[in-house]
Amino acid sequence: MKAADLDRFDLAILRVLSTDGRITVTDLARAIGLSKSPTQARLRRLESEGVIIGYRVLLDPIKLGRDHISFVEVKLTDTKAAALDAFNRAVVQIPEVEQCHMLAAGFDYLLKVRTSDMATYRHVMGEKISALPYVSHTSTYVAMEAVKDDMA
Repeated sequence: MKAADLDRFDLAILRVLSTDGRITVTDLARAIGLSKSPTQARLRRLESEGVIIGYRVLLDPIKLGRDHISFVEVKLTDTKAAALDAFNRAVVQIPEVEQCHMLAAGFDYLLKVRTSDMATYRHVMGEKISALPYVSHTSTYVAMEAVKDDMA
């Protein structure tokens, strides 16, 4: 299924679910202007086609004491497939790494790292990120304020 295959009702379902994943099918149907049965059928189709890949709880990291955010540029010593695969497998094992993106840039990866404070970040950087396979260089940028964060 491609974006072009989605009609206005499908898009409305996705919009509503993106803000309230716990909404009942009855309330979802009311919100998009369809009856319950076709809404439920569309919802099942969006799930089976992989447009909706899951449902999850969003936690407030600040209330959980994880309000220190750093962005880390990572440069590797090797960018052959085996090295990238080794890095990818290892980085997903670090719970403090909230996001990891391979980029076409002057460095290879950009990580979003969330910790409780600078001391904890320094430990994660020194003991975990720097120890990842093929890491040759890192640069850290500390976030001062989140102006827009669609995950919250």
